[in-house]
Amino acid sequence: MPVSTAVPPGSTDYAEAARPIGATERLTPLDTLRGFALLGILLMNIVGFAFYHEAYDNPTAAGGSTGINLWLWFFLHVVAEGKMRCLFSLVFGASVILLTSRMEGRPDAADIYYRRTLWLLLFGIVHSFLLWQGEILYPYAICSFALYPFRRLKPRGLIVLAAVLVVYCGTFYSIQAWTTQGKIESGRAAVAKAERGGKLTVDEQEARLEWEKLVKGRNPGPEALEKDAAEWRGNPLQVIQARGAVVLLWTSVPWYHAWNMDILSMMLLGMAMMKLGVLGGGKSVSFHAALATAGYGIGLPLHTLNGWAIIQSNFNPVTQGYAGAVYDLGRFTVACGHVGLVLLLCQVEAFRWLTDRLAAVGQMALTNYLTHSVVCALVFTGYGAGLYGRLERYQAYYVVLALWLFQLIVSPMWLRRFRFGPAERCWRSLTYWQRQSMRRV
Repeated sequence: MPVSTAVPPGSTDYAEAARPIGATERLTPLDTLRGFALLGILLMNIVGFAFYHEAYDNPTAAGGSTGINLWLWFFLHVVAEGKMRCLFSLVFGASVILLTSRMEGRPDAADIYYRRTLWLLLFGIVHSFLLWQGEILYPYAICSFALYPFRRLKPRGLIVLAAVLVVYCGTFYSIQAWTTQGKIESGRAAVAKAERGGKLTVDEQEARLEWEKLVKGRNPGPEALEKDAAEWRGNPLQVIQARGAVVLLWTSVPWYHAWNMDILSMMLLGMAMMKLGVLGGGKSVSFHAALATAGYGIGLPLHTLNGWAIIQSNFNPVTQGYAGAVYDLGRFTVACGHVGLVLLLCQVEAFRWLTDRLAAVGQMALTNYLTHSVVCALVFTGYGAGLYGRLERYQAYYVVLALWLFQLIVSPMWLRRFRFGPAERCWRSLTYWQRQSMRRV
């Protein structure tokens, strides 16, 4: 288990342990994975910044659904959608093991852990209303609350618990698809009856309304899209109101909703993989090559078929719902392929120019993540250029490329002079309740 501890076993030097991890204690491969995942997450988040929210799963709603736009949706569905978030969750779980192992035996270990999580929760609330409605800090925090009691659980127990949650999520999406199919059939029947001149019952009227709401929500007309865009291109108060409506809708779901269990299951797997030495970079070249081969060999064909079926159904919500039954299996295996590939590159000297830069991005993950939100809010909303809804899907990726290049260049330069990113310094200072020194000595 490649976990370094700041205090030797049996020591009572708690003051020494109550500090952020030092540069010499960092696991560079883990930072590299975090940086890779963070940049990859922007591939998917950019759609939420730039277009009507249904465009994420359904490109026919906005942004273009033919030619390069359709192929771009398909490619990212196979290699990135859910996979980068999965990888980031795995790394988050691994980081929990790193943090708690360093504090083991401290009387205030739980206090530090939960203080850190509560500040993350607060950052997420502010971030979601002011900058990015699809942010992950808040859901990561509420899932993180549940992780601490499982920190000592053996890898097998963590894997079993995660598997139960994965099955739960697959069942949830299947039931949701079955329910949606029933609404569609009932709604169509009610519409057909009304067109024949029949009088609708109260239940049939409700079914028609549900059907019409579903159709308009997934494929709004030009007027609805323009009305939506006007809110996001409006003054800052209008933008915050539009964002707040989405945030309140998403945060109103119960804690046990599949959206949260999706995150929690991958965090638990990340804890297990850290304990098994998979994420720390301590395995051999052959192990990482085998992991990449197995992960891609299972996940890429599975999600290729999955994505092709969705396209053939013209993005039917029922087909997409049933595809959720194997969603977690596909995204976890592709994420494992990414883990194997990235850690393999970390062991090849010729790729140090790339992996060192990714590690720097990952070491400043919170700062870089918030930078994505600030820049995209300025580019797409009424905070700045107001390009929301004005571009085709492929054009939004020019912003992604620019942010990638900027952060891959600037992050290593920053860390040559400073110990943390600005946001990391703030979070650490609040967590340990002690102002952290920024400059390297």
